Amino acid sequence: MDLQSLMNTAYSSYTSTSNTILGVQIWTIVATILAIAAAILIYFLFVKSKADFKGFAKSLRDYLSFKTMHVEALAKMFYYAFVIYFVLTSINNLILLGGNGVLPFFEQLLLYPLVLRLAFELILVLCRIWRNTDKLAEKK
Repeated sequence: MDLQSLMNTAYSSYTSTSNTILGVQIWTIVATILAIAAAILIYFLFVKSKADFKGFAKSLRDYLSFKTMHVEALAKMFYYAFVIYFVLTSINNLILLGGNGVLPFFEQLLLYPLVLRLAFELILVLCRIWRNTDKLAEKK
C-alpha cells in the first residue's frame, strides 16, 4: 500500500468513528429529552389523574405509583438463592479441599446463611413497617 491509500483508510476510519460517536451523543440527548417528556406525561396523565381505572389499567397505575411493592418477594427469592449457593459451595470446599476444607465448609454452611438471614430480616422488617404504616394511613 502506498502512503496515500493508508492516509485515506485512516481518515475513513477516523470519520466513521467520529460519526458513530456523534450519533451516540445525539441519540443520548434525544433519548434523555424523550424520557423526561414521557415521564412527565405518564405522571400527570396516568398516575396523578383522578380517573377511575379498572382491570389492567388499575394494576398498572398501582405499579407506577408504587402502591404495589415487590421488594419483599424479591428479597425472599434472593435469600433462597444465596443460601442454596452457600450450601453448594460449602460442599464443594469440603470435597475439593479435603481435610483443609472443613473450616470453610462450616463457615459457609452455618455462618454465611446466618448473617444473610439477619440482613434479609432487616429488609423484611422495613417492608412490613411500610405495609403496616400504609394500612394505618388508609384507615384514616
